[in-house]
Amino acid sequence: MDFGLTEEQAMIVATTRAFVENELYPHEAAVERAGHLPIELIKELQAKAIAAGLYAANMPEDVGGAGLDTLTWLLYEKELGRANYALHWTCVARPSNILLAGNAEQRERYLFPCIRGEKWDCLAMTEPGAGSDLRGMKASAREDGGDWVLNGTKHFISHADLADFAIVFMATGEETTPRGPKKKITAFFVDKGTPGFTVREGYHNVSHRGYTNAILEFDDCRLPAGQILGEVHRGFEVANSWLGATRLQVASTCLGRAERALGHAIGYAAEREQFGQKIGKFQGVSFKLADMAMELKAAELLTREAAWKYDRGTVSEADMAMAKLKATEVLAMIADEAIQIHGGMGLMDELPLERIWRDARVERIWEGTSEIQRHIISRELLRPLGA
Repeated sequence: MDFGLTEEQAMIVATTRAFVENELYPHEAAVERAGHLPIELIKELQAKAIAAGLYAANMPEDVGGAGLDTLTWLLYEKELGRANYALHWTCVARPSNILLAGNAEQRERYLFPCIRGEKWDCLAMTEPGAGSDLRGMKASAREDGGDWVLNGTKHFISHADLADFAIVFMATGEETTPRGPKKKITAFFVDKGTPGFTVREGYHNVSHRGYTNAILEFDDCRLPAGQILGEVHRGFEVANSWLGATRLQVASTCLGRAERALGHAIGYAAEREQFGQKIGKFQGVSFKLADMAMELKAAELLTREAAWKYDRGTVSEADMAMAKLKATEVLAMIADEAIQIHGGMGLMDELPLERIWRDARVERIWEGTSEIQRHIISRELLRPLGA
């Protein structure tokens, strides 16, 4: 593995960081205080992101994206991750890779408009009674005269209020497995305004203000068979095939925020004086900085290695789980220690540290909790021994 950046990678990092600092940072305080991202601001920043070539950069070149390899894409994600989540995720949108699983008609209707910035998508899996256990979902779809009728509830669905359509996973049958009965899953495209499909306001989250979640309700929502994404009963396979790298995306955005928090801590330790000297001279502070820097580097190396393996087709579930687990837990540690170094000022909203600290909490929950990541890692260690 080459640890240096290519000329192209260095340019992408510099361009993305400049955009984040010049276009996104100035709006952070207003979004944090309002807890809302005005549509006018979204459109303004979206147009600037498109002009800068940063919009939908996760997508392949042949469909209008930037065609970045996984490592370069994650370097880009790290830079975006420095900013308020609502600003970078909504205004510099990266449509879900699962849209690439659609047929030609579905690509025209859903994928390409998202890449052009004309539509937004959202992904609906989680339910009030089924989070990490996807195949334990209760929401269902049944075939009726060639159509499919959807019923049930999804919640914690990110930015569904803004999205033009949802990619919804529903139980469409059941199969027997060695561990008992499991649901067969099918994925559907559901447009806003479809009768029987209601989007309700979700919960107020202390993390990522301005980045909304919603509750989706399906009450005899009828869809033609052409709205199925992939094959009937194969939604689980579609999700596994196209959503695998999302844990690495979470890891990378966490690295960006952790690096920003560490930068504030280093700067403050070099300037703040107590007892006649800079506080960075005190071992209690300097050792914190050393540990923060070391843990951040370890998390970044795990993430880069997983990206490198992903592009070579050798990445394992444990590789991605390790990267996600380490990066999210390192972010929490660095955010906490950065506040400790700043003392009381670290908790004031004049600095981004209290936001980074709050935002860090959700990262150990979504896209698979830390416990789920540890389960994946330990399972991969034990399976070769038959345990």
